Amino acid sequence: MPFLNLSHVTTYTYRHPVSFGEHRIMVRPRESFDQHLLDAALLISPEPSEVRWLQDVFGNSVAIATFDRRAKELIFDSRVRVLHSPAELQEVHIEEYARSYPFTYSSEEMPDLLRSIERQHHDPQRQIDGWARRFVNAHGPTDTLGMLADMTAAIRREFTYVPRPEKGTQSPIETLSRMKGTCRDYAMFMIEAVRALGFAARFVSGYVYSPTIGEHRTGGGNTHAWVRVYLPGSGWVEFDPTNGIVGNTGLIRVAIARDIYQAVPVSGTWAGFPGSFLDMTVSVDAHVDAAATAAHTLIANPDAAASDMRRTG
Repeated sequence: MPFLNLSHVTTYTYRHPVSFGEHRIMVRPRESFDQHLLDAALLISPEPSEVRWLQDVFGNSVAIATFDRRAKELIFDSRVRVLHSPAELQEVHIEEYARSYPFTYSSEEMPDLLRSIERQHHDPQRQIDGWARRFVNAHGPTDTLGMLADMTAAIRREFTYVPRPEKGTQSPIETLSRMKGTCRDYAMFMIEAVRALGFAARFVSGYVYSPTIGEHRTGGGNTHAWVRVYLPGSGWVEFDPTNGIVGNTGLIRVAIARDIYQAVPVSGTWAGFPGSFLDMTVSVDAHVDAAATAAHTLIANPDAAASDMRRTG
């Protein structure tokens, strides 16, 4: 159960002072049984005339900021402290009827899952369908979790990760044809692939961190994106094709949505002289608070902590 310190700073700079329209900020991690928000602060400069909070249709926390002054710089500085409870692959439990693919969601769940099963992008030649079918056993039932894990690992292994700081996402067809992309490209491609097989899937925006010192996760230093797939028995399960992760180890959820455009961390408008906009920078730091984590482990399980100390001493 690591304690995490998260810093997410977004800075917009302009050549001349500009005025700012309403801005929508989605950087507050979601509260759940596996991640507990201990402290959160959102600092905005220049100071807004008003900040109000709401929950969107997916239950994400959204801050709406309005401004009454002009400035040459706009900064959103989010500082968060989280207690995280990672779940491993072996902790994913699937109901008996859904352990082998294909299966059908229950009549009670299907009405609420339908929009997350619907395809969002055109695939006229069924290229994504063909790619997804690679993981289905043509001679009998396919292990559901194994198939999804294999798909996650294949994207990480076969595609080339290329950071792209500018806004926008490739279409899933573009990602497949280029065999490269960012974490958000990977996520949208995998969502369409699992939806092609009839699974309910959603886009997740959040943060990735390295659970141990020797472990490196791709996608740090910026916001991260991955996929949730609905599996009867465990509900929404995380799949990160960028890092080949199944489960929530190293992943902190901020926003969950049916499509990527519904989970933009910061969006808004400005007005000023043409050519005033200079740059946008994003800096994300997500790291384990080792001292707090060790102290919490000692209090919760002193025998195990003492054993760890003897092994490392």
